[in-house]
Amino acid sequence: MRTTSVVLAALLLASRAFAAEPPPGAAAPASGPRVLISTSMGDITLELDTVHAPITTANFLRYVKEGHYDGTVVYRVVPGFVIQAGSWDADVHARPVHEPIALEANNGLGNVRGAVAMARLEPNSATAEFFIDLVDNASLDHQPGDTANTTGYAVFAHVVSGMDVVDKIAAVPLGDHGPMPGAAPVDPITISKVSVLPDASP
Repeated sequence: MRTTSVVLAALLLASRAFAAEPPPGAAAPASGPRVLISTSMGDITLELDTVHAPITTANFLRYVKEGHYDGTVVYRVVPGFVIQAGSWDADVHARPVHEPIALEANNGLGNVRGAVAMARLEPNSATAEFFIDLVDNASLDHQPGDTANTTGYAVFAHVVSGMDVVDKIAAVPLGDHGPMPGAAPVDPITISKVSVLPDASP
């Protein structure tokens, strides 16, 4: 009986450890600074991952602290895919940005629902534009075998509260008054302020 109990206890511990591990090849998000995005449809809180995406998070925080995002809009909504924001205001005027950053898409973080990643055109071209994944978008991840690090979109944060707000934004009527025709909310969704939240740790 004692041997059976020991074996069962060992199996239980092993199963718990296995359940807590991320999928093979995927990095577990690390806790970091939290950022509050206040929009006209509600608040969204992000937790940044400074461990797996140090360059990208530093870049994002730079724009936050400069007030770059304050007064901009969510200018791209693709239901079942992503919502995107960054440098455009409701009058379709773009704000100036800093030099682009190096691509960190090979950091092990995936574009799963609620993940936040940098938008870009070419590799190493991301500046201030970011998007939130509405669903699991594995096609946006760094591709296996890409040793040159030219594929994927760098995930640097995830939504910890306000995903219901993200979903509401994803359901609004869309029109052409934006940088991407057919993807702009008809009634502008304004980002009034993006701010770094105080550290809640003791």
